[in-house]
Amino acid sequence: MSDAAFLESLCQEFQANSHIDPSAYEHFNVKRGLRNADGTGVVAGVTEIANVRGYYIQDEERVPMPGQLLYRGIDLQELIHGFTSENRFGYAETAYLLLFGALPTREQLVSFESFLDANHALPDMFTEDMILKAPSPDVMNKLARGVLTLYSYDDNPEDMTLSSELRRSMVLIARAPQMVAHAYAAKRHYYNNESLYLHRPQPGLSLAENFLWAVRHDNQFTAEEARLLDLCMVLHAEHGGGNNSTFTCRVLTSSGTDLYSAIGAAVGSLKGPKHGGANKKVMEMFSYIKEGVKDWADEEEVSHYLGRLMDKAEGDRSGLIYGIGHAIYTLSDPRAVILKQFARSLAQSKGMLEEFQLYEAVERLTPQVMAQRGQKKVVCANVDLFSGFVYQMMGIPIELYTPLFAMSRMVGWCAHRLEELFTPGGRIIRPAYKVVAPLRPFVPLEERRSGQVGSLD
Repeated sequence: MSDAAFLESLCQEFQANSHIDPSAYEHFNVKRGLRNADGTGVVAGVTEIANVRGYYIQDEERVPMPGQLLYRGIDLQELIHGFTSENRFGYAETAYLLLFGALPTREQLVSFESFLDANHALPDMFTEDMILKAPSPDVMNKLARGVLTLYSYDDNPEDMTLSSELRRSMVLIARAPQMVAHAYAAKRHYYNNESLYLHRPQPGLSLAENFLWAVRHDNQFTAEEARLLDLCMVLHAEHGGGNNSTFTCRVLTSSGTDLYSAIGAAVGSLKGPKHGGANKKVMEMFSYIKEGVKDWADEEEVSHYLGRLMDKAEGDRSGLIYGIGHAIYTLSDPRAVILKQFARSLAQSKGMLEEFQLYEAVERLTPQVMAQRGQKKVVCANVDLFSGFVYQMMGIPIELYTPLFAMSRMVGWCAHRLEELFTPGGRIIRPAYKVVAPLRPFVPLEERRSGQVGSLD
């Protein structure tokens, strides 16, 4: 039997013996996806790190409200206004806030930035041995492997004292942009047949500046690009404990495993198109819209095409309009509101205002199209609607969209790991599953038949 025929027979065996009736979830009151019947998340813990607000409860009903994202109790918009009004980079300040629970003084911020600056570089021969010798066509997979491999470069990776975990977290945050940049360089060289450029981090540059320096052949970037990338990193730094990748990090941390295993798993979670990979799906969707809509300014034509997307007649035939809707946000996603402001300004300077207006049209018209099809849920644009477009205008390749998200979220994951690890009375996270498999007898080898399941009455 050929390998293909063998695999096909195994697929048939799996399909014959593996089936759960979807009605079982409702029958046993299973909160699938850890969601309640009204779509809210099942409360699995408590946190001080971030709060996501998109509605309030009144008379046991969800009431929509403008979205709000709080980092350690500070409104994200206030935080961003604070550093942008002073023309400063904000990611290091945000990282300090998320990790240590308070805004740094000037002296503390300088010391923290100095520590990050001293740890941007990867270990000696790390790029040669761990990235170039085993390149990957997907940067996220390479980043996950890189994070796991750092375990081997740590003198005492199982030391889980607070000082060791804090130092390890800060070093990982500093090194993440370099790992992403070098993984992308290897991908371009070995899979796209392009020249190999490897740039070392430069002392005195912020994380955003060093990333742009490392990822571009000529090391050139503008101050506006660096500030905007820094802003994007702040917007993506944290989003509460309930998102998939952060929960993944906390689940692994609760078992007592090391930091590299917990963060590596979080990277793998974020890679999924239903999570961090959504911004790439937005860009793919807009490529269909641009091709399928002749007049981008004709709202009736745009609405008609959006309807065809929902009817699975266009695009990737999923029936989804990517970049619209969120599990918590209803009237607005504060990250999208902030990013949209900067996207408009950048689009004007880049001569891409018509394209930006198409994004606005999709944001404005999609809720109407959904309502016409009977959807009652209040929806808004989420951050993914505009993040990919901003990266595109900055000339950042689409392969780096999700890795940028990951290197930004590194600080949020580390903050949640620290909270999970050092909160007194912590327990391993262990949810229950309802078993629906019937009891059955053991069948002797000579009596077995393919597809034979058998059960006990």
